[in-house]
Amino acid sequence: MVRDKNTNDSSEAVMERKIIRTNEAPQAIGPYSQAVLAGNTLYCSGQIAIDPSTGQLVDGSVADETDQVMKNIGGVLRAAGMDYSNIVKCTIFMVDMEDYAIINERYARFFTENPPAREAVAVSALPKGVNVEISVIAVK
Repeated sequence: MVRDKNTNDSSEAVMERKIIRTNEAPQAIGPYSQAVLAGNTLYCSGQIAIDPSTGQLVDGSVADETDQVMKNIGGVLRAAGMDYSNIVKCTIFMVDMEDYAIINERYARFFTENPPAREAVAVSALPKGVNVEISVIAVK
């Protein structure tokens, strides 16, 4: 709940919160939601390269993984009535910083103009042994 501190009123404003679920992205593999829409802001959980139609990891290169991750993000965005242009912030996690150029090249295909803010960090490991995971924040 959010309390309005600018009034003497004791009423409380409650921000609308909606859980987003779609079959266009992999189902959660833990106790989390694919995304949560809070007001006009969508907070998307990290996506990895699972093909939602099979439930299996994409078998291929880090470029193939990145393509699948971005497609999964697109599915979540559509479920919330948004698209890639609504993304304002991305976080890219990668196991090997040597993959940065490949991931960046594939990622860039989804943002032809006005790309979102972003950080990219190397981590020691990711779920299911994948090479890349991406989470986003989008605004309507």
